[in-house]
Amino acid sequence: MRLLNRSAGRLSRHRRGPLAGLAVVLLGLLLTGGLYTAFSPAQAGSAKSSAEQIEQGRQLFIVGCSFCHGQNGEGVLAEDGESQLGPSLVGVGAAAVDFQVGTGRMPMAQPGAQVPQKKETYSEEEIAALAAFVASLGPGPAIPDESDYTLEGLSEEERQQAIVNGGQIFLTNCTACHNFEGSGGAMPRGGYAPRIRGVEPRYIYEALLTGPQNMPNFSNGNLPPESKRNVIAYLESLEEQPNYGGFGLGGFGPVPEGMAAWLLGIGACVGAAVWIAAHTTRSNKKKADA
Repeated sequence: MRLLNRSAGRLSRHRRGPLAGLAVVLLGLLLTGGLYTAFSPAQAGSAKSSAEQIEQGRQLFIVGCSFCHGQNGEGVLAEDGESQLGPSLVGVGAAAVDFQVGTGRMPMAQPGAQVPQKKETYSEEEIAALAAFVASLGPGPAIPDESDYTLEGLSEEERQQAIVNGGQIFLTNCTACHNFEGSGGAMPRGGYAPRIRGVEPRYIYEALLTGPQNMPNFSNGNLPPESKRNVIAYLESLEEQPNYGGFGLGGFGPVPEGMAAWLLGIGACVGAAVWIAAHTTRSNKKKADA
């Protein structure tokens, strides 16, 4: 009898074991779900807000951008079927949109070799929505954070070193197009490198990151974020640097300086020579008459 009772007890315990484990698992799942629901309403709201922002950007894109870039950012071919009316925006990222639209280059007023900067068409909220929509089309560079392009938190020695490093990078990679002090310059086939002194640091960073128009692309793989920040610090330091050479002549280097030398210097010398020759002839004539 005792043997039967012991066997029944063991069977009962074996039956209770799996049931008890299942109950514990269910209770844990219910508790986890309840805690998640209680403490994550902000995250759910953020996802909803992001979806609304993307939809807002899509509506703006269809109205203002789809004629050239297609309704889904796939790009549009011109009538000849070969040239591109508007390139594909899949994978360009939010940074490219923030730069192009934030500086007023897009929407483009008319086709041309170079898209000039102009007053922006959209508000900051609308630009953010457009950037969110294009970013949803494919992975690409995100809009940089302020900490990526400022020297906040660095000591004075670190700041000076960052400016020196940025100057070396700029003089090596950028002066061929943008001039030694960032004043810009002409380029082949009607293009030009725009003036980048006085430009908002965020846009300089995004231009380096995305390579707009004729500019090459300096991704974070070949130019780290720290180096981009140092280049921006160097350009900002130029704003505070006095010009010890007299007239800057636009900072375009030897071309305007040579032109000034020819027009003013050589011109003044030629004028003086003509004046001397004319007065010498008159003097000689008066002496001959006398």
